Amino acid sequence: MLDPADTKLLAALQKNAHLTAQDLGELLNLSPSQAGRRRQRLEAEGYIQGYAARLDPAKLGLAVQGFVQVHLGSHGPEQSKGFARLVASQPEITSAWTMTGEADYLLRVYCANLEALNTLIHGILLPHPAVSRVQSQIVMAQLKRDAPLPT
Repeated sequence: MLDPADTKLLAALQKNAHLTAQDLGELLNLSPSQAGRRRQRLEAEGYIQGYAARLDPAKLGLAVQGFVQVHLGSHGPEQSKGFARLVASQPEITSAWTMTGEADYLLRVYCANLEALNTLIHGILLPHPAVSRVQSQIVMAQLKRDAPLPT
């Protein structure tokens, strides 16, 4: 169970993972050692799964962000595993979900340009034997970055 201090700590770390035990202690009105132990407990219990830097795609030359819906022609376990391996092997695919509804998968992709997106779709995804069709949407503007989870 999370108490209000845990919730406040998680919210603060989602905004700034660099907060020290001293910073967290001040925020939570706890000693730095108490705040540090609380953080360690939340890490050990799996509430905090890791820490990562958020990079600017444009500065990395990734000018095209898109979402690709993938429809499989067959849905056996081997086809699904094979497609999952393909997805895992492509660095342009930054996240992937299995979906209810018309599409089987939704992929979030970042590519350098439209030619690279075309290569990903026509040269990598569509040739996979389980894939029957794909549908892509190109992001024109992102109104909200991936936000912290509500706590």
